[in-house]
Amino acid sequence: MESDFICAGASKGATHRLLLLHGWGADADDLVPLGEMLRQGLSGIKLELVAFRAPQKHPEGSGRQWYGLFPPNWAEVPFAINDLQKRINFFSRSSVPLEKSVILGFSQGGAMALAGGLDLPMAGVVACSAYPHPNWYPPKKSPPIFLTHGLDDDVVPYEASKRLIRALKNNKLEADVNLFEGGHEISLELIPIIQSALQKWLV
Repeated sequence: MESDFICAGASKGATHRLLLLHGWGADADDLVPLGEMLRQGLSGIKLELVAFRAPQKHPEGSGRQWYGLFPPNWAEVPFAINDLQKRINFFSRSSVPLEKSVILGFSQGGAMALAGGLDLPMAGVVACSAYPHPNWYPPKKSPPIFLTHGLDDDVVPYEASKRLIRALKNNKLEADVNLFEGGHEISLELIPIIQSALQKWLV
């Protein structure tokens, strides 16, 4: 199990946890610097960072993927979600329960965060530059949700987040949304905004 994740931050005496899901072609260490920036801006919270490594090797030889994406292998998605939820629940057995954990994903990891995290009793879900899987339906109840997307994203166009918002509203769920001037990225201007959400959810 240890090869499937990286732990950083306040692993001893942690009161809360941030789970990080990287995008297609990246690896577990990709979002750790972001997690460190977010962690340092929180008040009164000892945050442990856990960055998951996607289960499959990237077809081009470096990096990882949650499932085949170019071309998309949607048939693998249910298995990827099941694997992710098993890993999330593994950590819930520790001193930090799911109710004190937030999951943050980028791009393919954002899609996985929504598909795998919304029906778990987590403190919140952050999805950056994410998209809905085909025939995705959110649950009737969910943790708080925060979506971010660059208006000039040419990898996952921001219309994908609009589809997410519509699907959530159709199930009477709300999400805080931040559309920013930028591309397929987590802009530095988002750091204090995400920190504010984490501070509110994790107190």
